[in-house]
Amino acid sequence: MEQPLASIALVDYDPAWPAQFERIAARLRAALGEAALAIEHVGSTSVPGLAAKPVIDVNLAVADTAHEAGYAPQLEAAGFAFALREPDWFGHRLFKGQAPAVNLHVFPRDCPELQRMRVFRDWLRAQPADRERYERTKRALAQQAWRSTQDYADAKSSVVGEILVRATASNGR
Repeated sequence: MEQPLASIALVDYDPAWPAQFERIAARLRAALGEAALAIEHVGSTSVPGLAAKPVIDVNLAVADTAHEAGYAPQLEAAGFAFALREPDWFGHRLFKGQAPAVNLHVFPRDCPELQRMRVFRDWLRAQPADRERYERTKRALAQQAWRSTQDYADAKSSVVGEILVRATASNGR
């Protein structure tokens, strides 16, 4: 059976996104307490001036994502629905939230993906030329029909990789 095509809706940057993240982070801290080792706003909504899908991406670091009993019930009680388990990709777990829409990425502490996302975000915040290039790429790709939102994300990977090379070289890593 043919899968439906995913539509990617980008919107201009919304200055309300940082405050929305802060409210989400407060919910997470209240739900998890010390089990929340780090909570960060990542993804395009964390970069002022960058168009994005209107979904707040949040990275949550916990001691061990495989020990779901230590965080999943609390996240679900706080209104985040379990969506995906990827044990072979850094132990990633994904939860979804609403009002506003949230992708809550749960990784184990010291996961290299946490650092990669942080470097990318910080570089785009500081480098207008790369931020504009990334936005042009996103807008061009959003005009296409995709089998899934993940296919759209994967299509951006070469540009993301190029930008990360510059960002990482600049940071002396």
